[in-house]
Amino acid sequence: MKNCSKILVLALSALALAACGDKAHIRGTLSDAPGRKLVVKQLDVNVYRDLDTVKTGSDGSFRYTVPVKAGEPEFIYIFDGDTRIAALLLEKGERVTVQADTLGRYTVSGSEGSAELAKVEKAQADFLADLTAHADEPSEMTKIYVQHYRDCVKYVLGHPFSLTVVPVFFERLGESSVFSQNTDAILFRQGVDSLKTVYPDSRYVKALEKETARRERIMEINNQLQQAGEATFPDIVMPDIKGERKALSEVDAKVIMVHFWDASDAAQKMFNIDTLLPLYKDFHAKGFEIFSVCVTPDKPEWASSVLAQKLPWINVNDGLSGASPAVITYGVTQVPDSFLIIDGELNTTPISGVDGLRKELARRLR
Repeated sequence: MKNCSKILVLALSALALAACGDKAHIRGTLSDAPGRKLVVKQLDVNVYRDLDTVKTGSDGSFRYTVPVKAGEPEFIYIFDGDTRIAALLLEKGERVTVQADTLGRYTVSGSEGSAELAKVEKAQADFLADLTAHADEPSEMTKIYVQHYRDCVKYVLGHPFSLTVVPVFFERLGESSVFSQNTDAILFRQGVDSLKTVYPDSRYVKALEKETARRERIMEINNQLQQAGEATFPDIVMPDIKGERKALSEVDAKVIMVHFWDASDAAQKMFNIDTLLPLYKDFHAKGFEIFSVCVTPDKPEWASSVLAQKLPWINVNDGLSGASPAVITYGVTQVPDSFLIIDGELNTTPISGVDGLRKELARRLR
């Protein structure tokens, strides 16, 4: 009986130790920030969820313990107000040390995943800063976006068994995903299949699996459309001034003019009134529609122009300027630039000026 009691005690102790071990420990210092309230957040697929708050000591130090199960690492972020001062990828049992400042600069030790995540975070921050620095240069923004996209692909292929690819896959640029091509579904499938061999129970991997399946469905639909010959133009999906997503493929019109323009250019705004509006009034009732894509990164300025000019057609803008997937897909290098879609097919025959466009509309829309 005594032996049985000992076995029971040992078993309960083992369970207690196992439960206590399902944690990761954070020890940090926020320079020159005594008595500061920090917010600990957890990544919930692609949004942050508040976990707790922790107050720094007189020397800016803080400690926090996070529940982490074996085989299910957690993305944990620490915020000082609106500033993210640390991004961590924590494994069960890790003891992490963070040295940070109030500007969001930090170093981390004691966690290989967190150190690698810091590199990913820096690459994303550098990319956004580079885009902002070239906001008035659409062609340069395009180059920056394309290079970042290639870097992301290279990273994912080079780290097939690291959860740090998850924030790379889910990285967004305004309203759009950095991975905006239909064929990216192939890369997603390769990534999630590799991660499942290491982290089959991770909710992040399960979320990536769900996103992969969604992208595969879209790719299959597009393949079917291409094989059927029913869609011969790249689709564009962007928000309008009300924030509602508008898809070029859903426009019901015999002739669609896809027009790229810049709301900060006075001449292009006059083109709306002097040229496009008369065309629209003359031919809209006969089956003509304009799908106007603005490349101005300042969305409030664009929305004000649309409202002030009372533009009656479809107006969209994703705020990405030259880095917009639509700009890249249609090969737009300068604005204004326009394309005609006639009976569901992208027109490849050159049309000479406004007079030529009016004659073409008159011929097609009788």
